[in-house]
Amino acid sequence: MIKTMKIVRTISDLRKRIAPWRQAGRTLSLVPTMGGLHEGHLSLVRLAGDKTDCVVATLFVNPTQFSPNEDFDEYPRDEEADSKLLACAGADLVFAPALEEMYSVRHGTSVIVDGIGDILEGECRPHFFRGVATVVIKLLIQSMPDIAVFGEKDYQQLCVIRTMVRDLNLPVEVVAGETVREPDGLAMSSRNIFLNDAQRSIAPALNACLQRVAEVVCSCGNITDACQKESEKLILAGFSKVDYLTFRDAETLEPLNTLDRPARVLAAAWLDKVRLIDNVSLIPG
Repeated sequence: MIKTMKIVRTISDLRKRIAPWRQAGRTLSLVPTMGGLHEGHLSLVRLAGDKTDCVVATLFVNPTQFSPNEDFDEYPRDEEADSKLLACAGADLVFAPALEEMYSVRHGTSVIVDGIGDILEGECRPHFFRGVATVVIKLLIQSMPDIAVFGEKDYQQLCVIRTMVRDLNLPVEVVAGETVREPDGLAMSSRNIFLNDAQRSIAPALNACLQRVAEVVCSCGNITDACQKESEKLILAGFSKVDYLTFRDAETLEPLNTLDRPARVLAAAWLDKVRLIDNVSLIPG
């Protein structure tokens, strides 16, 4: 059964809607999104609904995590369609603020997560995690949820948010939802709509290369050589650039040489103007 879902656009209305739930002792989860929704997002909403009484989802394309040469203007926006999907997935409330509601003209405060936010995506997109951390902490303060749900597809983002929550002693549990994939292995992403037919046929090679590196790791092979060879295979397959393909500690994202703790193989690569990221999990033993 589809819930009766409300859409609010101001912080004051968001808090007014949440207050009666709190007074009644109901638990609350937050699922931040930028819209352009797909099954990956909806799985996070359903996961949130399994864990708490009430679910708040957000629709806000956050400009502070885009650089001037990125795709902020082109990022998919369809509030009507996204709202219907959220209602079907079980969201109770959607917070869809205007830019001015989130960032006043005098806004001058940002959150920087040093260390884990400086590597990989932080090197390729130096502005990115500053924008992500800032908007996420604003959403957490505005809604004060018991849990906040994020997808493992954006794995480093998940790690950065966990670090921020830990370091700032925020009273919220960060819950991770598994990556949802197309039948051919491509991780679902809002940016997949920008792939043309030829690029879409090439895109699953990214996950395939991660799986092959994972096999080398598990067989105690040469991980550095495997990452290099698989990066070359991506270029031969039709990718225009590989930003990184690497084997890292699952918590700290520090480089690893052996599988002696939970780990991730992570990659980011370009198909012309479309940048894809993906990762796979590895557990020792």
